[in-house]
Amino acid sequence: MGPYAKEELLACVIARLVEGSRHAAIGASSPIPASGCYLSRITNPQLRVSLQQRRAANPFTEGSRELFDLAGQGRIDTFFLGGAQIDGTGAINLVRAEGRRFPGSFGSAFMYPMVPGTILFREEHSRRTLVPKVEFVSARGTPRALLTGKALFSWQKEKKRFRLESFHHSTKQEVAELTGFEYDVSPDVKETPPPTDEELSLLRGPVAKQVAPDYPEFARRVWGLS
Repeated sequence: MGPYAKEELLACVIARLVEGSRHAAIGASSPIPASGCYLSRITNPQLRVSLQQRRAANPFTEGSRELFDLAGQGRIDTFFLGGAQIDGTGAINLVRAEGRRFPGSFGSAFMYPMVPGTILFREEHSRRTLVPKVEFVSARGTPRALLTGKALFSWQKEKKRFRLESFHHSTKQEVAELTGFEYDVSPDVKETPPPTDEELSLLRGPVAKQVAPDYPEFARRVWGLS
């Protein structure tokens, strides 16, 4: 297997996480989740992928009202949320942190508890972003997982606590040093499996072409598409 970009690894992790989903809805600035969902759809053609505010990939004609309606009806089972801060209770902060203001929470306070397969995603993995307690609670729910640029955590419903499942571009010790909240460690914790040759071929072929119209800078940087 040849070299691969960290974005490709993260997309592959997301594709594995959304296996079995029926409908994945993705925010406007989320090229890696979009790539992962498109990759998953190749082997699961029944998966519906909706990109908010993104050209033809956005099926919603009345803003986000339809998105909220579908979520309320239980017709969206995968959604992606990030945050300036994420804490060990699964709460996210999209409003303010360290004196800085951010765009705001929009519908995350509704979507998070309504969508059973909400995946928290943040590329940066640091004590600045993964904190003991968020400064402002924008939304709180029951996540399916937390994926960062260095680790994959599952969520333990009974304990209401994250558990480290695997690490990538890092070590188990470095993950501990860079995480501001406490978490459990799986007895089977391991390095995140790298992309397979088939996954890389699909990402660099049909997935890249599908992602490029909506995320041209991302496609150019990761795959060299013009």
